[in-house]
Amino acid sequence: MRAVVQRVSRASVSVGGEVVSAIEQPGLLVLLGVTHDDTAAQAEALAGKIWGLRILREERSAAEVGAPILVVSQFTLYADTRKGRRPSWGAAAPGPVAEPLYEEFCGALEREGASVHRGVFGAEMAVELVNDGPVTLIMENGV
Repeated sequence: MRAVVQRVSRASVSVGGEVVSAIEQPGLLVLLGVTHDDTAAQAEALAGKIWGLRILREERSAAEVGAPILVVSQFTLYADTRKGRRPSWGAAAPGPVAEPLYEEFCGALEREGASVHRGVFGAEMAVELVNDGPVTLIMENGV
């Protein structure tokens, strides 16, 4: 499992020109990619780690301040660009494998007490954000 975590002032996701999810206050945007051998335990561990990361202003965590988290599925995080000019998506898990793990990740955040906002799994989305800092982290495999 791979996540790009961004500290944001605000963020939103639109599908077909319509906003389907948004956070209008400081929080986190998580772009989440799933590969073939990821597990629910990894999703839960990664969610807990992100919830507790002290990357908000004044070195506080989303858990400490109750910051919202917008989670967007992002299979392209598993692009293989080593050969040629056309990325390979073979390392990304197919939808029937990835979607339950995406939902497990979001559910784990909610069980921690997070206000979770979601993109639309598998949809072509427009993601807008104001990166705060900027702070952007890449995390893998639940830690």
